[in-house]
Amino acid sequence: MQIPVITVDAFTNRPFSGNPAAVCLLENDLDEDLLQKIATEMNLSETAFIRKLKPGDDFSKSSCFGLRWFTPANEVPLCGHATLASAAVLFHVQKNTNSVLTFVTLSGELKARHVKDHIVLDLPLYTAYPQELKEVEELIKAAVGDMIVQDVRYSPDTRKLLVRLSDTYERSVLENLKVSAQHFLSAEKTGKVKGLILTVKGNSSGKGHDFYSRYFSPWYGILEDPVTGSAHAVLSSYWSEQLGKKEMLASLLISLSVSCQMNLRMGFLQDGKSLKDPL
Repeated sequence: MQIPVITVDAFTNRPFSGNPAAVCLLENDLDEDLLQKIATEMNLSETAFIRKLKPGDDFSKSSCFGLRWFTPANEVPLCGHATLASAAVLFHVQKNTNSVLTFVTLSGELKARHVKDHIVLDLPLYTAYPQELKEVEELIKAAVGDMIVQDVRYSPDTRKLLVRLSDTYERSVLENLKVSAQHFLSAEKTGKVKGLILTVKGNSSGKGHDFYSRYFSPWYGILEDPVTGSAHAVLSSYWSEQLGKKEMLASLLISLSVSCQMNLRMGFLQDGKSLKDPL
């Protein structure tokens, strides 16, 4: 059995930047154990598996496919950059003729639209609720030490903890923060957190980025994710409320900073950046 595997750098149009994902095209669904072994061997933050839903489907002509995402350790319910990578493979490699693709996933139906040289994703928008600091204090201290924390929220739908640092901190403070994400595993006592978002407010003048963030998920075998759509599905909801804005520009900070533009509409996150020739 041969399975085509394509590696795509998502959220960029330059090689060796953005966030890489592996994309596998499946004629039929495979055993979950085999999917996990493939993802573990690929050893990227996510491997996406696109599968045909019924006999007669065609990767270049059909408009609806099944989609699953696996980290090297687990299956995850949502992954934005691997969805973008999957759409890029269908649009650019398979030359799919549809302008809109639908992916059937654990998070429901997700749409990917081909708009000029961009791919635009509609992702769920998740609310993060106020979280009692004492319950997650040890985890936060493991992440940011004695830095001033302005707000703590928890998203039960995604199991992500959002930690907003004080507005007195600038981008460089978050960017240069030394984080040992492996220590989160022992510091997290609640059993409910599977991802940690660190975020700071951006430029209040209305120019430049509205907010900055970093994302860690050692519980899924990902120490730090270069850019993640699922985390921005939480961040967008939070910062939209905080800033009173529906359109925002964000930057996720890691060794290669990646920007993404978000437009909130009808309760969904529209997340689109140009992704041209996939690698």
